[in-house]
Amino acid sequence: MLYGVKTIEVGVHPLIHVLGLTIDGDIVLSTLLTALIFVFFALRMTSKATDGVPSKVQVVWEMIVGMVTDLATSAMGERGKRFVPLGVTLFLFILIANWLGFLPTAMHPGQSGEILPAPTSDINLPLAMAALVIVWVHVESIRARRVSGYLKHYSQPYAAMLPINIIEEITKPITLTFRLFGNLFSGGLMIAVMTTLLPIYIVPFGEIIWKPFDAVIGLIQAYIFMLLAVLYFGMATSHDESHDAVTASH
Repeated sequence: MLYGVKTIEVGVHPLIHVLGLTIDGDIVLSTLLTALIFVFFALRMTSKATDGVPSKVQVVWEMIVGMVTDLATSAMGERGKRFVPLGVTLFLFILIANWLGFLPTAMHPGQSGEILPAPTSDINLPLAMAALVIVWVHVESIRARRVSGYLKHYSQPYAAMLPINIIEEITKPITLTFRLFGNLFSGGLMIAVMTTLLPIYIVPFGEIIWKPFDAVIGLIQAYIFMLLAVLYFGMATSHDESHDAVTASH
């Protein structure tokens, strides 16, 4: 028997048991740290905001707000401005969460896991955010179309499309969840594979090479999650089904 064979452990976390619930301790800690960094960044920006020469933090903030505003207004027109704060929050929170895994927090690189892994590399956080977004999307759809219009849009443009439209709505949170989780998890898995297959003295160099690429993936995935969320709100509040308005007026 070979006792020195390495193994790849997937999804192993320090567990906390509270009231019958099993909680991933490191993921909760990473999520809380992400929230603290986001709040600190927002408070610092508001305290340093000026009409004069902007600070570097303000410049970054204005770039992000401008990007989300352009995206929302191009997708929804003027009503899209309502969703700019949500889009900015989603983008920054996810970006910070993704980049948290960029930090080398392992006690023994190549031998132990990260103390602060990217919380988005665990399926629970992406699933929670996707569920929040989709529930909010349906609420906004009902507000914009009323209950009758909301129910009717499932049978548009033809009644035969009803099953397909329902399936599409069901797959939206799944798409949001696994697009973000899969890409972030794959980064951690790549490091685990390198740790397993490469000699221990080469592993740190492999991580140094892979981490910047992982950071770019984190940026892209934060943007895509925000983009899809904004587009979902745009589709949900659209009144393109003009026949619904005609029917209601009669």
